[in-house]
Amino acid sequence: MYTRRGFIIRLAPIILFSLIILTLRLQTNKQGVLEKFANRLDSYGYGGNKHINTSNNGDHNDNSNTSSIESDKGNDNGGSSGGSGGSRSSKKVAANNTAPMPCVDDLEWIDSIDIVFPIKYARRNIVVRPSSEARRASITKVDEPLFGKLQTIDPFRDPASKIQKCQDSLILDVPVFSETKVNASHLYFGMATTLERLEGSIPSITRWLAYTQAKLFVIIRKPEEGPWPKPGEVSQKQARLRKNGLDVTLLPPMSKKEIYTENFFSLAKIMYSSRKNNTEWFILMDDDTFFPSMTSLVAMLHKYDAAQQYYVGGLSEMWWSVARYGYMAFGGAGIFLSRALAETIDGVYETCQGEMHKAAGGDERVMRCVYEHTEIKLTNEPGLHQMDIGGDYSGIYESGRMLLSLHHWKGVYPVDLMNLVADICGDCVFQRWLFSHDTVLSNGFSIAIYPKGEQAEGLDFYKAEETWTSSTVEESVNPGTAHSLSPARPKLALDEEKIQYKLLESAIVGDVVRQSYVHRGKDGEMDTLLVLYWSREKSYETTRSALKLPRT
Repeated sequence: MYTRRGFIIRLAPIILFSLIILTLRLQTNKQGVLEKFANRLDSYGYGGNKHINTSNNGDHNDNSNTSSIESDKGNDNGGSSGGSGGSRSSKKVAANNTAPMPCVDDLEWIDSIDIVFPIKYARRNIVVRPSSEARRASITKVDEPLFGKLQTIDPFRDPASKIQKCQDSLILDVPVFSETKVNASHLYFGMATTLERLEGSIPSITRWLAYTQAKLFVIIRKPEEGPWPKPGEVSQKQARLRKNGLDVTLLPPMSKKEIYTENFFSLAKIMYSSRKNNTEWFILMDDDTFFPSMTSLVAMLHKYDAAQQYYVGGLSEMWWSVARYGYMAFGGAGIFLSRALAETIDGVYETCQGEMHKAAGGDERVMRCVYEHTEIKLTNEPGLHQMDIGGDYSGIYESGRMLLSLHHWKGVYPVDLMNLVADICGDCVFQRWLFSHDTVLSNGFSIAIYPKGEQAEGLDFYKAEETWTSSTVEESVNPGTAHSLSPARPKLALDEEKIQYKLLESAIVGDVVRQSYVHRGKDGEMDTLLVLYWSREKSYETTRSALKLPRT
């Protein structure tokens, strides 16, 4: 029989051993928590990084041609590759090479998008750093692949599918931009549409107009089929829009007998009558006009003195339309009337409205009124786009040019989603980066792989790919779009000369913008999904600092 003292003596080693084990487990758990935080940061763009300085124009002589999406036999660490030459409008940058880090990715969100499993998948985290030395070039060259090797994912067979590895985060320098909305209180916008069509335009209008202090006037028209909307419906819609940061006024036509052409032209008088002392520009537009950057739009108008008479706009991209309707500002691109010109139009409004039978459209009515009652002619701004062309608009969206306005996007191009990345990098929407000689990111629209590389015959990235169709004018030296979209190059054969991944989905996830680009598999092949996570460097630094994690 043990004494109490003997029992304690025999038990002491067991207690000491248990305490040691407990201490080790606590240390392990603590390290596991840190690793979990680090992995979560990696999944949202805060892992190790590579710095790409877009202000560097140095030349490199490495002529290797590593694909920007590595093959299954490729090197996991995504080795860099250089290239010689380049287009007149390109910048070339070097990349540091470090090994990829473990990466955690929550793939549950993929279930909500239009894709069929299994899929091939790759992702990259991009950290944006505003720099006073950075400039938006037509195309910026980066000497490394954009993605590592593809991974096959099938959550039905493996519900716990996780990304095995992802490349280090890539830091891209972009021009400095304001994190606050531009003050556009001197701009008045106007459109005429039905309540139903307005509803479909709200997401896109909100993207460019909300919280800018610009005013929007919307004439609510009677739908082609059905009664006039009830006053309560209109007031509720107006209240909802204002709650979302839009300074909007919904109002009935000046006369219910007016046709659309008259409604459109009457916006000039309605807006001018509501002007304030600081109002400078009156903009007439369609309900599917989209302005990718209000900051750039304000900067464009700043070139002109609104106290002088200016009629600013964009021609149709098709010379046939210009020849048919006139050298005018087409409504889908936006019609910009300076305060001085709007005053003149207001003085002759009744006369111009009475001559409405001469005009086929509201924009033509504005042109006739300006040309018949002033000596002012159109000031054409090439960045304003009517998009009257047919076919595929890829060549325009992938051109690397600054697009100040877009039109005819409904049902085809999700401009509001394409524009989300602007919250991270300012005027970087549709900006282009060329990775490893063969892959071009047209930010927000597509990722295009050119199997023969940038040196392929006839592939000049300075020229827009002529993916669109247009009508020609007989006996005209203009083949159709030379006045608006040149220089251009021939269309490439998809999946042969060019493999295109179009934007499928984009979403704001905390302080990060996620973009998903898809290439649809053919003849039984799997779809391929390429995902980019965009974040600002400030968010990256703040989060890592708060968790006391090393910056690699």
